[in-house]
Amino acid sequence: MKHRLEWLAVVLILAIPAGAQELENPLPDLRTQASIEQEWLKIRLERVLPMLMRENNVQMWIVPMREYNEDPVFSSLVSATTFAARRRTIYVFFDRGKEKGVERLALGGGSQGGLYTSYRDTTLEGDAELFGPEQWKLLTKVVRDRDPETIAVDISDTHAFADGLSAGEWEQLREALGEKYRGRVVHAERLALDYISIRLPDMMPTYESMMKLVHQMIEKAFSTQVITPGVTTTQDVVWWFREEMRRLGVGTWFQPSVDIQRSGKDPGKDHTIRRGDLLHCDVGITAMRLNTDTQHLAYVLKEGETDAPQGLKDALKKSNELQDIVVGEMAIGSTGNEVLKRSLEAMKRKGIKGTVYSHPVGQHGHGAGPLIGLWDRQMGVPGRGDVPLRGNMWFSVELESTSPVPEWGNKEVSMGQEEDVFLGEDGSVRWVAPRQTTLHLIGG
Repeated sequence: MKHRLEWLAVVLILAIPAGAQELENPLPDLRTQASIEQEWLKIRLERVLPMLMRENNVQMWIVPMREYNEDPVFSSLVSATTFAARRRTIYVFFDRGKEKGVERLALGGGSQGGLYTSYRDTTLEGDAELFGPEQWKLLTKVVRDRDPETIAVDISDTHAFADGLSAGEWEQLREALGEKYRGRVVHAERLALDYISIRLPDMMPTYESMMKLVHQMIEKAFSTQVITPGVTTTQDVVWWFREEMRRLGVGTWFQPSVDIQRSGKDPGKDHTIRRGDLLHCDVGITAMRLNTDTQHLAYVLKEGETDAPQGLKDALKKSNELQDIVVGEMAIGSTGNEVLKRSLEAMKRKGIKGTVYSHPVGQHGHGAGPLIGLWDRQMGVPGRGDVPLRGNMWFSVELESTSPVPEWGNKEVSMGQEEDVFLGEDGSVRWVAPRQTTLHLIGG
């Protein structure tokens, strides 16, 4: 009974904080969101896709999938009101040249608000809208009528985003193509990868609003509105994030995390937040098929303190310096591995001890595009790190620096940070929202 009452007290503290000000979702209603997303889709299909098909020397791109086993590119090809492939959908993109543009056919799955031609042929027996043999016969006719020189399919040993063609669909697709057209199949990995990764500048106002909301959530979480030192646990804060997301009407693509570093002995299994602790969180939200990814740090003031120890503040500055290095090395045309190599070399010259593990973000949290290191792959990431950066991409600059803190007996403290940036078409790089340069302070 005692433990139950203690638990209830924590719930009440978290649920009804004194003087708390509720956050508001800055995004419009769902109907308006869907309308905005439809316009984004139209622009991507009309401008981005033709450019990439020609870059990759692809005349036809065939993307077949079945319901609940959708290709990773699916959410980049359909309207906001389409949630699954509906039995089977086969999308066919055929480049008729710059004058006529790319023809977009949907064999099943609907026209996506008029952006595709729903292709039917009444000369075929049976119902070609279903997912049986008649649908593959319909595809055979589409291919033969257009006689493409190259046919791209989503098969890749390296990139998950370009490997969406399932084994069962591939077997049936091969049969539908026949010997003549099977010989024209290419694995154009960069087509799907780059199509997913390129962000429209039109998306930036929405993304900035999302980032602002995330920062406000973290600021509230790292305050006495949510945390009572000596009572609140890290899991209490984690679930506060989840409940706040639900209240605000946004989702997430991973479970948030909150962890503790402490002077002296490590916290171990003690997850209660105490005065003098350094807190770290990792939080991302999902809305309008966009994802954010943010890591911030906070210090819980001891009785009588008005600021964090200087050693912790200096450690955060080291992390900010490492951010500057990575952002400064991000250049269009450089591969993720090249950016990583140059960043680590500059980091060592400045005497910073750290790790870089940055990644694209946008349509997915760990997005399509070049990896700039992994936490356990500081020598580079073969394949996934060999993709070049290109304009109109978003990245999560994720990293950590480790510094001794004099006030903690020179104990080494890790300052993990993550902030999102926009790499413009002109090569400029800017933070989507102002990055963290000072610690959040809790209590007093």
